[in-house]
Amino acid sequence: MSAALEVHAGPRARAQLRERGLCAADVRVIPAAAGGPKGLVLNPLDRFLFGHWLGAAGAGAAAHPHPLHLIGASIGAWRMAAACLPHADAALAQLAEDYIAQDYPHAPGKAPTSRDVSAVFSCKLDQRFGGRATEVLSHPRHRLHVVTSRGRHLLRREGRVRTPLGYLGAFATNLVSRRAMGGWLERVMFSDPRDALPFALKDFRTHQAELRYDNLCPSLLASCSIPFWLDAVHDIPGAPRGAYWDGGITDYHLHLDYAQMTDGLVLYPHFQPTVVPGWLDKGLKHRHGATARLANVVLLTPNAEWIRQCLPHGKLPDRADFKAYGDDLAGRQKAWSRAVAESQRLADEFAALVQQPSIEASALR
Repeated sequence: MSAALEVHAGPRARAQLRERGLCAADVRVIPAAAGGPKGLVLNPLDRFLFGHWLGAAGAGAAAHPHPLHLIGASIGAWRMAAACLPHADAALAQLAEDYIAQDYPHAPGKAPTSRDVSAVFSCKLDQRFGGRATEVLSHPRHRLHVVTSRGRHLLRREGRVRTPLGYLGAFATNLVSRRAMGGWLERVMFSDPRDALPFALKDFRTHQAELRYDNLCPSLLASCSIPFWLDAVHDIPGAPRGAYWDGGITDYHLHLDYAQMTDGLVLYPHFQPTVVPGWLDKGLKHRHGATARLANVVLLTPNAEWIRQCLPHGKLPDRADFKAYGDDLAGRQKAWSRAVAESQRLADEFAALVQQPSIEASALR
């Protein structure tokens, strides 16, 4: 059977892995991509990383005095917020259960409305994080950064006509360049105010807002609000007025300029070996290659052959499963639960990997 885990790394990171392996103290940043159900395959690895290897809340601060920046978009934001709670292992296990159990009221044979999906999803986030912002924002080492996409011009408010037209404009300008899309959407990053990110955000139009007790849940909801699947979140406290959508629109896989960091590594658990900049870049293959920005990144991904051999239907869970399974809720939940269970191998192989004094990694694609 194929190994489950692959390790890819940029040139600076590869040199360090060969020299001394991978140490928890070397990690400065952990990004977490958008991608919906695909992120479930990373759940056992997340649980090992945050519940054990990096230390539970309060346990790692003395050994690792520098902050650890957790940056998330969409499901990645949910994952990273859960990692900031006390007892991260249990919080992340609960996240997987909640995600797998998703069910929204709808007429037989019909998709649920965006309003209903937003209402149910908002209640779930409030259940898990409401009243717990103090815990998230007082972690001794972790600093949470939640990525959202704020609409501009036609997209400044949501509407039945203006939203499709606005996203058509964003799609067209993105074909010209990613920066041009900033005329329609800007990145708004809600950040723990205690420590700034160790690199600048100059690649795309960006506004930075303080992550606070009154905007944690709204910013998480916005970061997960896929256009047309969920409603936009309007006028988040502490940030510019407007309509906020899924952070993956501007930052699908968080292809940020990590190489600006002067020391330390970026450890990136990901569900694929490419880091796609924005959601609208998915079909633009020329934007999927590695760049100098990823020089200090260690990318942990599932092996494609292992996926084919071991996961249900030989693929990662994905959003298309909602349509494929239709009203067979139990069938989808069983398949996704099995995918999470099989993915324990990623965590087990990573646990063995970090015991090695030297690690060979392939180049980022």
